[in-house]
Amino acid sequence: MTAAPTAAAPRHSRVIDLLRGAPILGPVAALILACIFFATQTDRFLSGANFSLILQQVMVVGTLAIGQELVILTGGIDLSNGMIMALSSVLTTGLIANSGVHPFLAVVLGLAVCVAFGVLNGWLTTAIGLPPFIVTLGTFNIAYALVRIYTTATITSVPDSLLFFGNTFSIGSTEITYGSILMLVLFAIAWLVLGSTRAGRSVYAVGDNPEAARLAGIRTSRVLVGVYAMAALSYGIAGLLLVARTGVGDPQAGQTGNLDSITAVVLGGTSLLGGRGQIMGALVGALIVGVFRNGLQLMGVGSIYQVLITGILVILAVSVDYLSHRAK
Repeated sequence: MTAAPTAAAPRHSRVIDLLRGAPILGPVAALILACIFFATQTDRFLSGANFSLILQQVMVVGTLAIGQELVILTGGIDLSNGMIMALSSVLTTGLIANSGVHPFLAVVLGLAVCVAFGVLNGWLTTAIGLPPFIVTLGTFNIAYALVRIYTTATITSVPDSLLFFGNTFSIGSTEITYGSILMLVLFAIAWLVLGSTRAGRSVYAVGDNPEAARLAGIRTSRVLVGVYAMAALSYGIAGLLLVARTGVGDPQAGQTGNLDSITAVVLGGTSLLGGRGQIMGALVGALIVGVFRNGLQLMGVGSIYQVLITGILVILAVSVDYLSHRAK
């Protein structure tokens, strides 16, 4: 005799269907629970100044995560983003400090170099058919070498115009940086493009099933090259935010940018298999990491344990993603 289904099974199925339809709900719940936990552990956590500090700490990684999210939605991955950011930042500051180039022109040239790397990543992935992991690992090393060829010393002569996004304005008694606002604006733009335009729908279609997208008339190669180029543009903007926050052009920067941005995207509920996820999830993922590191620091927990907990969170997030695909 077949056993009657229990009430738990349908409820479990409804939870899985809900998370599959709106994968951002899990990360948002995790972020809220983390905030509640740290609020009970330290009185300093729930303050406007501390939340502003968290935003400042995640604005660079969050901007990197925008580009990483676009790439992962197509089923790829970008290991080169942190070094592209570093190359752009030292090139921009170096052109101004060492060559006397006008700041506006230096910024344009720095962003152009980023886009060129993005186009190269997309072309090698589509025209030759190389795996994105291998392509971006190669361009990571190329960008790393170019940074070291260009300079090995920190560039400190940075004009005030490049430090604008590190400046603050007041909301009540809380100081908020313009860079944090720029990051949020970029997320809003990406959200609108992905959710409300034909180009955004094409990104999801290519990530979900490239062959079906091609048969539906979508130029998959053009979409992929465009995605990598726009992602690289966001890395260049992240470089500007990095310079604004630190006040220098640092050739040592960006070496963990790829892992940090992948962590934010994965924690935000985006599938590494492509075609499923929301851009705002990357913001939530970056905030989760920022909240955990900030809260643990306020509690006096060592930085190595912060890295440990971040690693555990990544494994849990990827496990949930794969289990939901297996259930489907």
